[in-house]
Amino acid sequence: MYFLSEPGIECALGSNAQELRKRLVVRGEPDPAPADTFLHRSGRWVAEANNGLAPLPSSLNDFDCRNNRLAASALQQIRPSIDRAISRYGSSRVAVVMGTSTSGIAQSEQAVRTLQLESQYPQNYHAIQGVLGGLADFVSAYLGTNGPAFTISTACASSASAVLSARRLLRLGVCDAVVVGGADSLCEMTLQGFAALEALSSDYSKPFSADRDGINLGEAAAIFLLSREPAEVALLGGAASSDAHHISAPHPAGDGAYKVMSGALADAGLAPADVDYLNLHGTGTVQNDSMESLAVNKLFGDKLPCSSTKSMTGHTLGASGALELSICWLLLTQAFDWRFPPSLYGDQRDTSLAPIRLTDSSETGLRRPRHCLSNSFAFGGSNVSLLLGRTDA
Repeated sequence: MYFLSEPGIECALGSNAQELRKRLVVRGEPDPAPADTFLHRSGRWVAEANNGLAPLPSSLNDFDCRNNRLAASALQQIRPSIDRAISRYGSSRVAVVMGTSTSGIAQSEQAVRTLQLESQYPQNYHAIQGVLGGLADFVSAYLGTNGPAFTISTACASSASAVLSARRLLRLGVCDAVVVGGADSLCEMTLQGFAALEALSSDYSKPFSADRDGINLGEAAAIFLLSREPAEVALLGGAASSDAHHISAPHPAGDGAYKVMSGALADAGLAPADVDYLNLHGTGTVQNDSMESLAVNKLFGDKLPCSSTKSMTGHTLGASGALELSICWLLLTQAFDWRFPPSLYGDQRDTSLAPIRLTDSSETGLRRPRHCLSNSFAFGGSNVSLLLGRTDA
């Protein structure tokens, strides 16, 4: 069995696990208000991590960009666990698998502007900042690990895919622990790209509502240590699929989504009735919410508590899989005064969608959650579902 450490988290909704826990899974706390979380950028609402991100050590100047600073903030929160793993197993037996869709492209955008104006790149710019594989290289250099290190970029399923790859390394005996997760920072390329696809909401994103019209982009980093060292939460199952229906649109019947959810259950040896909560991919686009509702209803009916937390964190793209897995981790480890992460705009839900049970602000259910499922879907039909479980259950 493989276990997940407490996550390191940096996002617009909180700068560590404790802040995110209070805002999403503690009973009696007010729902996060989008007006307090989102800000305007290029005429659109985005969720920007507002914690002051410290510069990287001077020895890592080549890597110094916002994306890597986000990752460093998350890493520092779990640094003691990582250092213990390095001490116990050796640096060559600790791997790094990260997910991202933009890496440090924002830094490259700024560098190109400077090149156009001044005919030279900024002195502090290095191409590794904008390379997709640069994230894992940075994490390995930051931690001083010498094990396998690679970055996965499967759009919005990137960091969820990274978790499956990390588990595979452990199963193969290639390493004894894996630093795994993702980081994605806001950049104009992504913002304008999604605008060109007409996928951005004109207001706050409202997943599964009748008037939903798209996503709010966000940025985040969320990182775990995955190992065989017993912990509160285990990775019980996971599955990936590629329906390859369209370059940017999901399969309208939710075939890929159904396949990975049922595959994760089969991998864990569990039945649909064993799942206590599902963190939906829930982007707020017309097509995603329609197909995901169909797939969830087909597998679970309309009884399983579900919510989309993207209405509060923003859609953090390649980091969203790890971030939403973190939210499941927080729910499973909230022993008292817990609630399911709320679904905002539930009173405005689209009744034409296949029925699913969206949580409200105070919903707790009849028993403390034992198993949580998290969905991540991406361009090209890349789909991943991950199943976590409490080890004391």
